Amino acid sequence: MQLRRLTLFIAFTLLHSVALAETCKYLDSEGRVIYSNTPASPPKGATKVKCFEDPTSKPAPTGTRSSETKAANAESRAKPPRVSEDTQKTRDGDRHRILEQELADETKQLSQAKEELASQEAVRNGNEKNYQRYLDRVQPYRDAVATHERNIEALKREIADLK
Repeated sequence: MQLRRLTLFIAFTLLHSVALAETCKYLDSEGRVIYSNTPASPPKGATKVKCFEDPTSKPAPTGTRSSETKAANAESRAKPPRVSEDTQKTRDGDRHRILEQELADETKQLSQAKEELASQEAVRNGNEKNYQRYLDRVQPYRDAVATHERNIEALKREIADLK
């Protein structure tokens, strides 16, 4: 009975050491990828590309960083990077100019969408005896107008939030 346990123990120990072996990636002469767990004896005619370590063999991070490192990280998070005042004013001016241009473009698109909606609402096709067909045809135009109105409101809020 003890001999059987000893044999099983040795077998599991040997299997465990094989499972922890380093795995390497090779390319053969025809460009095929070959993986092997015997880095000491690579396949014939193959060149080693990379070897991978067993992820379980790496020690787990203990989380014991020095107090200097912790203090430096806390300080870097507390203070955002600084730019010169002139650079920031230039950036703010550019942002304001871009938002104003977007607002003008969106206003123009809103007026076009309203014109298209009005022209579609004025026409009633012959196959639209059912009022729901008319509403289904006009709905995308109404949605476009609503989208442009929401975009304009959002742009105005963003411009108002500028310093």
